[in-house]
Amino acid sequence: MADQRASRNRRRLTATVTDLAVRRQRALLVALVADGRSATEAEHSLDELERLAATAGSDAVARETQVRGRPDPGTYIGRGKAAELAALGRQLDVDVVVVDGELTPVQQRNLQEVFGCDVVDRVAVILDIFAQHATSKEGMAQVELALHRHRLPRLRGRGLQLSQQAGRIGTRGPGETQLESDRRRVLRRISVLQEQIEALRVDRGTRRKARRRSGLPTAALVGYTNAGKSSLLNRLTGAGVLVEDRLFSTLDATVRRLALPSGRLLLLSDTVGFVRRLPHELVEAFRSTLEEAVETDLLVHVVDATAPDPDGQIEAVHTTLAEVGGTGHEEILVINKVDAAPAPIVARLLALHPEAVGVSAVTGEGIDALLAALDERIARGTLSLDLLIPHGRGDLVAALHRVAEVLTQDHEAEGVRLAARLPAAEAAPFLAYTV
Repeated sequence: MADQRASRNRRRLTATVTDLAVRRQRALLVALVADGRSATEAEHSLDELERLAATAGSDAVARETQVRGRPDPGTYIGRGKAAELAALGRQLDVDVVVVDGELTPVQQRNLQEVFGCDVVDRVAVILDIFAQHATSKEGMAQVELALHRHRLPRLRGRGLQLSQQAGRIGTRGPGETQLESDRRRVLRRISVLQEQIEALRVDRGTRRKARRRSGLPTAALVGYTNAGKSSLLNRLTGAGVLVEDRLFSTLDATVRRLALPSGRLLLLSDTVGFVRRLPHELVEAFRSTLEEAVETDLLVHVVDATAPDPDGQIEAVHTTLAEVGGTGHEEILVINKVDAAPAPIVARLLALHPEAVGVSAVTGEGIDALLAALDERIARGTLSLDLLIPHGRGDLVAALHRVAEVLTQDHEAEGVRLAARLPAAEAAPFLAYTV
């Protein structure tokens, strides 16, 4: 009986694995070399698109590029090339065509008619990955909002047979079409989601103010997706954040307290990973989460030294930060995965960025140097003050508690004696009371 039960379990497991294998789509990846884009850039982008497609659940069976002066307004890659690739797609039995660009609704519709299968663009793939990985209430609302904004211009009506008609003289006719009804429903849902995200943004801002009142300096981990930000957060703080070798495996910001070698405390937050040409819909939807990188004292920019184009990834992160207003902060560049990257590449990156720190979040190499660099950068922007505030100036004492880390506080005959560490930008009202 036990043998029969074990045999049934093995058959059930084999069937489950087979079903999962069948569910993975066969994808044809297509890139366009146009508008000054080089063939090398297109290849790097296709490499990334292949990883994105794999994360979304598709296996690339072929990759094709097309060289044009500019995208074709009707089919993006041109009708001749589309017909050629459609024949290749039928030969390879592809389920989906993934275009490394952003398609207009017309281009997507025309390509689907030519290929006879689903055609999606880079934006749709990234949105699909975000939809799979969102777990928190805020993350799910943000992803749903981005999806609705992307799909709204791509809605198609189902003909006049579903149109509403009124029953009075002068009101007969097609009435409201199904497309109009669908658009109204989506717009209503977008409005609801915007209200939810705004409420969550206010709540996040309140928590951020509470952290500010603690007087602790803040730092935000930023970087390209899969650069190792979550692994580094775990190494530094023991946060226990999910770590996977997949793109966008974590979407929600995590904040942890970090003790520096000097004894200073630092609040370190993880943020969503960036990617080249991050969809505008996602930048807008995740703006409240990305505010962690805007409202911070220090950016810890994590770079994957094993990436094919680390310089391009650094540029992509800076571009996205500029879009959300996250520029102008002190920044530490952290070259991660030095244990796995070729030594000449690590040496080149460290030579290009003299203040960068090379680390391995997996082995712990360079972590002590990173902690020392964090300590030094935080010390640059903070002052340690010994203050004697007269009695009757309780407002100043309260203000100091809001913006500083108060180390000691004693009541003396002349007033309140305090030792505090605070940001240099907040020190002006208290300098007259230094001892």
